[in-house]
Amino acid sequence: MITTLISAQTRYTEINQLVQSGEFKKATELIDEKLKSDQLSSDEIFELQFEKERLDRIKKDFNKTAEDVLKFVNKYYPAVKEKDLEKWENDGSLEFKFIDGKKWYFSRAASNLFRINTEAKAQKEKVDGFQKDPLDAFLEDYIPKVLDESANAQESLVKPVTFKLNYTVTVDANAVPDGEIIKCWLPFPREGHQRQTDIKLLAVNSDEYVIASNDNPQRTLFMQKPAMKDQPTIFNMVLEVTNYNEVNLILPDLIKPYNKESGLYKTYTTERPPHIVFTDKIKKLSEEIVGDEKNPYLIAKKIFTWISTNIPWAGAREYSTIENISDYCLTNRHGDCGIKTLLFITLCRYNGIPAKWQSGWMLHPGEVNLHDWSEIYLEGYGWVPVDQSFGLVESKNEDEKYFFLGSIDPYHLIVNDDYSKELFPAKTFPRSETVDFQRGELEWRGGNLYFDKWDYHMDVEYK
Repeated sequence: MITTLISAQTRYTEINQLVQSGEFKKATELIDEKLKSDQLSSDEIFELQFEKERLDRIKKDFNKTAEDVLKFVNKYYPAVKEKDLEKWENDGSLEFKFIDGKKWYFSRAASNLFRINTEAKAQKEKVDGFQKDPLDAFLEDYIPKVLDESANAQESLVKPVTFKLNYTVTVDANAVPDGEIIKCWLPFPREGHQRQTDIKLLAVNSDEYVIASNDNPQRTLFMQKPAMKDQPTIFNMVLEVTNYNEVNLILPDLIKPYNKESGLYKTYTTERPPHIVFTDKIKKLSEEIVGDEKNPYLIAKKIFTWISTNIPWAGAREYSTIENISDYCLTNRHGDCGIKTLLFITLCRYNGIPAKWQSGWMLHPGEVNLHDWSEIYLEGYGWVPVDQSFGLVESKNEDEKYFFLGSIDPYHLIVNDDYSKELFPAKTFPRSETVDFQRGELEWRGGNLYFDKWDYHMDVEYK
């Protein structure tokens, strides 16, 4: 049974049409009617059940009214009324959906407006004053030091940082009945990367647990606990890991031709529906960006620059609700780290550059969060990291400016070397996050426990 990569379209045209037209209630009723049949395969049952759950997830994401949006917007545009929101809706700056006849805005639509829309962003800065992003300030100071140390030492791996990580998942009291067993998959760092070493599990609040082998591209620590009435259920692990800066200053002339018959090349330059698809829009954009360039690194550089310049970061919907993430990014012209990364990967693969997903956590001082990035394969250099979300660093120095196209800082904790892969042990029910794996996953015999049933927290100590 597939519990990972799930398309947001079912095999039932009438259900898909109802969903596309925003008639969620009718779609749900039709799903329930079809589930009554005793002629369905297990895959068909799973697909229908997930689509029903996906519609509920979309409603959780789109939960703001026009009044809610105006409360935020009026701080910067006091005269704006509900009818004035249409101009931002029409240009894609304000994300909304009609669900069962009512307009609902994405939960982060109001704050995203001031990231996506250039005019609104300037207006916010006019009211609040210019505020330098703390992460940008940190990186602009940090990266030159890394490049200097790498040059002086003539080493690619420099300035290691050791982290003590205390990760906790807390399931709400009474999320499941008293005595029922809750299964939990926590994100566990991957081995086998030269820049991520000395992974040590220091503590776990269960006598019995299983760490997935490193063969699992989305690596887990699994344990289970019984729920207790009126008490939260807590899953915790403490571990230590040492990461290095990896510096790769790519010289385009040293890149060798690909062996296009190799398994690596074929695997990482192909489409992978639903999120890596060479649509007509992708092909057209690629032609505009790449032109006649043939060098793989310079092609990747053009793609990296275009996305950095044209696709602003914005808070994202849950990935399990998006039908094609790279297309969503290109259509809406905004995205968070994973959404921008999948657009980058898709464009690279279309241009014959092997590209793959990588993700985990960003552990920068004061900026600890979930994070996604990628790697591309350059013949003669091997796999090199690319953080499309961090993008261009503000600097007149070319090596600093393009640091995240081939190099990476030690604050990127690697948990995943792919997306939408089976967890170990396998889940019975659909994942809360069908693409990425950073927060964890939980379920009990009655079903999956979605994100609104539990919280997560990472404490970081820098040693």
